[in-house]
Amino acid sequence: MQVKFCGFTQASDVQQAIELGADALGFVFYPPSPRAVTAEQAKSLVQQVPAFVSVVALVVNMQPSELVALANSVEFDVIQFHGDESAEQCQQLAKSVNKRWVKALRINQDTHDLQSIQSQIKDYAQAGASSILLDAYHKDAYGGTGERFDWSLIPKDSALPIILAGGLTPDNIGDTLKLPIQAVDVSGGIESAKGIKDAGKMAAFIRAVKSTRWPS
Repeated sequence: MQVKFCGFTQASDVQQAIELGADALGFVFYPPSPRAVTAEQAKSLVQQVPAFVSVVALVVNMQPSELVALANSVEFDVIQFHGDESAEQCQQLAKSVNKRWVKALRINQDTHDLQSIQSQIKDYAQAGASSILLDAYHKDAYGGTGERFDWSLIPKDSALPIILAGGLTPDNIGDTLKLPIQAVDVSGGIESAKGIKDAGKMAAFIRAVKSTRWPS
């Protein structure tokens, strides 16, 4: 099980996450978010990330020119599209900066069902996505809500590897044991305040993942 910690704003938190063994670190480039960083801030934070730890740029409905400018300023490995981007838009944006990409689907339990989720995942797979991220829907936010959706809506035969986000903590990571997922993504569940990571919670989350016997 791979672990992504997201929403870094401080160098000390980045270093702690690296020492604990996080597989990927996410940086939010969406100004309305309390975890947002500028390209200048991110450039400094990313400099301490070693090889083989992925740097993920989370963007929301970003304009092509903005993404190109970001890619020219910050060394990142993967784009995480977290807005209303269509499969075609994601494909075109990612090609413009020659990056691998992930699409986040915000699961609305009132309008989504397994069939519609599978159909959306298939569309993004055909457009070239590397994985799909499933998060909880909130009408006023594009993510980072700390809320959990109905996990029975996670498809068992997804066209893409699934990253699970939304309401994850060190205490409930074991509940994901039998889910058809390949990675977990956590932000609020490892924080003392929005954008400020808690070293103890990060360590507890990694311990919980490593101590869980995942299916081979």
